[in-house]
Amino acid sequence: MKLVVVESPAKAKTIEKYLGGDYRVLASYGHVRDLPPKDGSVDPEKGFAMTWQAYGDKTKQLKAITDSAKEADELILATDPDREGEAISWHVLEVLKKRKALPGKIERVAFNAITKSAVLEAIANPRELDTDLIDAYRARRALDYLVGFTLSPVLWRKLPGAKSAGRVQSVSLKLIVEREREIEAFDPQEYWSIAANMEQDGTAFVARLVRWRGDKIDRLSIGSETDAMAAKSDVESCAFRVVSVEQKPLTRNPPPPFTTSTLQQEASHKLGFSASHTMRIAQQLYEDGAITYMRTDGVQMDGSAISAARGAIANRYDASYVPDKPRHYSTKAKNAQEAHEAIRPTDFSRGQTGGGDHARLYELIFKRALASQMASARLERTTVEMEEATGQTALRATGQVVKCPGFMALYTEGRTGDGGDDGKLLPVISQGDAPAKKDVEAEQHFTQPPPRYSEASLVKKMEELGIGRPSTYASIIQTLKNREYVRVEKNRFYPEESGRLVTSFLQRFFERYVSYDFTAELEEELDDISGGRAQWQEILQAFWQDFKPKTDEVMEKKPSDVTAELDKFLEPLLFPEKEDGSDPRLCPRCEEGKLALRGGRYGAFIACSNYPECKYTRQFGQRGGNTDDHGPDEVLGVDPDTDEEIEFKTGRFGPYVQRGEGKEAKRASIPKDVARADIDLEMAVKLLSLPRVVGQHPESGKDIEAGLGRYGPYVRCDGKYGKLETTADVFEIGMNAAVVKIAESKSKGGFGRGKREPLKILGKHPRTEEEIKVMDGRYGAYVTDGNVNATIPKTVDKDELTLEEAAQLIDERAAKAPKKKKRTAPAKKKTATKKKKVPAKKKKEADDA
Repeated sequence: MKLVVVESPAKAKTIEKYLGGDYRVLASYGHVRDLPPKDGSVDPEKGFAMTWQAYGDKTKQLKAITDSAKEADELILATDPDREGEAISWHVLEVLKKRKALPGKIERVAFNAITKSAVLEAIANPRELDTDLIDAYRARRALDYLVGFTLSPVLWRKLPGAKSAGRVQSVSLKLIVEREREIEAFDPQEYWSIAANMEQDGTAFVARLVRWRGDKIDRLSIGSETDAMAAKSDVESCAFRVVSVEQKPLTRNPPPPFTTSTLQQEASHKLGFSASHTMRIAQQLYEDGAITYMRTDGVQMDGSAISAARGAIANRYDASYVPDKPRHYSTKAKNAQEAHEAIRPTDFSRGQTGGGDHARLYELIFKRALASQMASARLERTTVEMEEATGQTALRATGQVVKCPGFMALYTEGRTGDGGDDGKLLPVISQGDAPAKKDVEAEQHFTQPPPRYSEASLVKKMEELGIGRPSTYASIIQTLKNREYVRVEKNRFYPEESGRLVTSFLQRFFERYVSYDFTAELEEELDDISGGRAQWQEILQAFWQDFKPKTDEVMEKKPSDVTAELDKFLEPLLFPEKEDGSDPRLCPRCEEGKLALRGGRYGAFIACSNYPECKYTRQFGQRGGNTDDHGPDEVLGVDPDTDEEIEFKTGRFGPYVQRGEGKEAKRASIPKDVARADIDLEMAVKLLSLPRVVGQHPESGKDIEAGLGRYGPYVRCDGKYGKLETTADVFEIGMNAAVVKIAESKSKGGFGRGKREPLKILGKHPRTEEEIKVMDGRYGAYVTDGNVNATIPKTVDKDELTLEEAAQLIDERAAKAPKKKKRTAPAKKKTATKKKKVPAKKKKEADDA
């Protein structure tokens, strides 16, 4: 028997169909070992020796592989053809060595596509394990471990509230934070555009002002309404004639097939997929044999694939869409061993596969790969210049027409922003013509700050700077989300306060290690290891000999000294100069103390130097002396029931209202959907009085309460909750609506004990035939087949979850679950008996046995 080891059960199932009965295919379910998360797992003093530990949840898989290996005549390691795949094969081999379960013959096979021909060809042409790729994996893993376990403790002790730092994640976070700083520092500039709506032979077109009073007009030339109205008036009063018509042919070449990063970018632009979702779907398409391997820097396609693509183009279109010669693209990847073939379909005769997101991503990959071998698009760009009699004022109209679409008949790249007037058609027009002027428009604009990063633009920027590698982009982004250093709103990244503080700390004390150039150079050195051009311990030693002393130096600093230096470093952000020239650090409450950055149990905040006499604080992320979006602290009035003052305040965790002083004071946070202008004495009393009793439930007679909780406004009765939409609902909801809300929550599974209805039925499990359902649980959505429940990861939208994804989640959860122990009857209570003494000699003999 020949044992084949792969990573996933889906891949195992596909490959098993291609091999005969002499083969048994088992899945390792990804990596089987890792460095234990504790000090000493990497020892720089012993040549960076590493201690590996098997994952606790992989016991079942490793036992199955070990048992089969003992019976097998041959072991075939068939993991993915990249660095991580090579590492998994190496780990499996090392585990089997320790367990003395290695067969007599061991082979490594790799294939770029899970098709019958590719798998059989790989089996027929085995190779040795690639030690350079394994060394590169060990170097990266050791480096990330050393940075994490050396730098993170510095953060924990010197920067309260910080979670951890990573080698590449910290640099990626810096990109997001620096972009936010650019946006905050941006000063919008006003400008105006002048456009004339023209008409020629019944066809309307737009011409823009490009020269006025003899001067060339650029985008920012007209900066005030006065100038704009004057320019508009001049255009309205002038008669324009065409002085030139220029027609220029353009050729647009197709883009190359997808690499990992371009696939992530385009899936984000066109399909709205996150990087992690794109890679998850691509992984499944690869394991199903639909596409080639999806982690690659390469843009080249195999010769047979190019021939198949040209044939598919000829069948779908006419001969003019097939270029005379095949197109060959070259990769920019420095490391040839990791630059595999581009991502493409395994069969160009199959235009569709699967359903849902699988079908959408496959179609994108198929069209891009096919278009890469199509003819160039031929276009014609027309520019019409018009002047009035003196030549002092000129208008320009541009348009573009497609003469031959070529690859554009199938595929165009996703683009951001407006393409302007270039894509619009112009009427047939000649020199000397005088088009009719219908009206003139003057439009006000303001320059815009650079946009916040989306996943697509962040991946593109990381690739441009050489930060990380395509296979790591999705995990880097996900780590930033998991650590809550960033949040995503409308597909754009916003840095959280904790993320900004960590970035500032690293820029101040570890500037070299979060610089873009240093990170990119280190990535190139790691690539040199996988290419056999560098020795991995030497690269690690060069890094460690400078990094370790730097962390020791910062660790010796007092937390107060660290905070003081950060206060100075962040002064332009936290205390920008005021327009009136007053001191931006002056406390707005006592008007005597100075504001400064302070560290607390829950993170950084701004506080007054006159503490404890003055207890003014504000959040770390609030700029300057705005006191911020919420206005200054103030007394709202006196509670009519208690005669105590009610104040509006802003603290570390945001705005709130407070009644009374000291330990007996009652506080209530201001909900996000309540504006500062609405916080008067009446609203403050309402907030402080919550929860509100709506009435008694008609069935149980127990109180129904409305209030504000951790997850927003709610109604509750006897432990059952109903969700409300707004804060206003808390004060306005009546008995009938409250009863209905609680009943609806119970019927949906909420906190009631009724039977929960599935949110969605996905279909039958492809391997067990059990029906898979999506359920809503107390701790979030999950999938179940009736026997196994598997949590849906936060990164996956439960509404977009596919049957195959759900089945894989259930399979992975089932594999991790420990075997249930058989229930046994309780042992009968033994009567106590006096223990006989064992002679020392006999005891020693028993111990030695």
